[in-house]
Amino acid sequence: MSPTVLLFDIDGTLISTGGAGRRAMAGAFEAVCGPGGAGALQGFSFAGMTDRAIVRAGLVAGGFTDDAGDVEARIDVVLEAYLVRIAVEVASIEGYRVLPGVTQVLAWLATLERVAVGLGTGNVRRGAMAKLARGALDASFAFGGFGCDAEDRAALLRVGAGRGAEQLGVPVEGCRVVIIGDTPKDVAAAAAIGAACIGVGTGGFSPDELRGLGAFAAFATLEADGVRDALLG
Repeated sequence: MSPTVLLFDIDGTLISTGGAGRRAMAGAFEAVCGPGGAGALQGFSFAGMTDRAIVRAGLVAGGFTDDAGDVEARIDVVLEAYLVRIAVEVASIEGYRVLPGVTQVLAWLATLERVAVGLGTGNVRRGAMAKLARGALDASFAFGGFGCDAEDRAALLRVGAGRGAEQLGVPVEGCRVVIIGDTPKDVAAAAAIGAACIGVGTGGFSPDELRGLGAFAAFATLEADGVRDALLG
């Protein structure tokens, strides 16, 4: 088996936060942009977006960039306010759940050699670990590509792939890189870096839709027959 780097998306792939992420982001917009600031987030889905892209889109939609001066600095302020809130929201929300098959697949992968298991997520690292900790999944991931590495999803996946290759002690060009995700953005970003993509229908898109967009395999959940074979190629 070739050295393999597996990069898992978080939201809709490993876990559902039951809306905790959106609530934390809404609270951050209210805190930074003032009463009614959260309304800027109502017009679009967060699915597959990086945290920084979400904040940028919200600031633009709400008209909060005209007098913001340094927009990048304003994004940083909103993200910091979000990070203050996300752990609290995740801990208290009733709808949080680890998605089917996730715990079992991660336990199995931990027994394998020549496989590096990481994250490929639009969440900034602190937010990612806060979301995973409630499900006791955070210890399964020693590295990743995160929304704090790049605003563009393909770019952060490239960073994650490089870190995985480093963990394996081989050049990234010598690795099979596989992205596991639940949205068209995961599929597109995988293609952009020359990686394979496994789609999971636990988000808002069906396996058929994800296969149609270019995922080489797609499953209803990570407990489906064939998932483990697909992960190892």
